[in-house]
Amino acid sequence: MPTIRDVVDALGRRDGVEAVIILGNDGLPIASHVAGGADPEVLSALVPNVVQATEQLGHHASRGHLTTGVIEYNAGLAVVASLTDETKLLILVKPRTNVGPLLYDLTRQRAEIAGLL
Repeated sequence: MPTIRDVVDALGRRDGVEAVIILGNDGLPIASHVAGGADPEVLSALVPNVVQATEQLGHHASRGHLTTGVIEYNAGLAVVASLTDETKLLILVKPRTNVGPLLYDLTRQRAEIAGLL
């Protein structure tokens, strides 16, 4: 049976993926696979504020809780997903990467990933 570390490493090896971090709601990393010298602790610490803002937007727009969000920047994408009530997933992706298969797999395998935590 794979571990959460195995899942993070497998996601990190996908084409175009630069970072994968599973973190707690406190902003502390649980497991990470980061390329290019980015600091997983700094990135993790920023995610709870992003999630809080998207939760407020979802509430006021009558959309419910955040499941998965994709944020586009000049230098690539950030995918933020809820795994459980206590854990989130951050994936950073290079520009012009087709994230469709990644998002599809995340949707299909979210429960299995969460079950490893």
